[in-house]
Amino acid sequence: MAKTRTNRAKSKAKHPLLKKITNIVTKIFLYFLLVSVFWVIALRFINPPITLLMVLRNIERKADGKSFKTEKKWVKFEDMSDNMKRAAVSAEDQLFLKHIGFDMKAIEKAFASNAKGKKVKGGSTISQQTAKNVFLWPGRSWIRKGFEAYFTLLIELFWSKERILEVYLNVIEMGDGIYGAEAAAQEYYGKSCTKLTRKQAALIASCFPNPRRWTPKNATPYIRHRQYLILRNMNRLGPLDF
Repeated sequence: MAKTRTNRAKSKAKHPLLKKITNIVTKIFLYFLLVSVFWVIALRFINPPITLLMVLRNIERKADGKSFKTEKKWVKFEDMSDNMKRAAVSAEDQLFLKHIGFDMKAIEKAFASNAKGKKVKGGSTISQQTAKNVFLWPGRSWIRKGFEAYFTLLIELFWSKERILEVYLNVIEMGDGIYGAEAAAQEYYGKSCTKLTRKQAALIASCFPNPRRWTPKNATPYIRHRQYLILRNMNRLGPLDF
């Protein structure tokens, strides 16, 4: 009898602690939701001044004995060359205007390829890449992918497709210390991204998967072939009706 009372006392003692932990976790979850939604809505109107990737890349440069480098300049969506927009969509996400953040067929193909032990593929849309670049850190963990999916849904809900593509083309890495289409166009062609030709835009887009390894300045046969495929996709794509 005494043993039963002791067990009940211990059980009652645990309940307040469990309740306290539950309350803390719930508050953290609610705060995260509020902050993340506010953050996404704010960046619908405010251009992100810097990303975590830019910070990490500069830390890596400093560790290698190099100076800090962050070349970037924001260009409004309407001012950007239509060739650059079409090249990006043709290279990375041809269903960009049709999906709500995720290309399920591409994800299935990537999953099947990865399951067979082939070269790892992401299957990420422009929306997913934008969410990753603006709100998260580089990596391939399931936790990061979960946050990526969450922020992808938020930007699809609160941003327009124009805004997603505008942010994407202004913040993504396009070379060593080079971020966004304007910095890339100035670096590789000595002109503004507002004046890029079809071939120039396609060559820049062909380097998106690995911009620190590939460069339009020294395009390999593989990159030239990617440029050819992107140009062909641009012809098939037709006008971008936002």
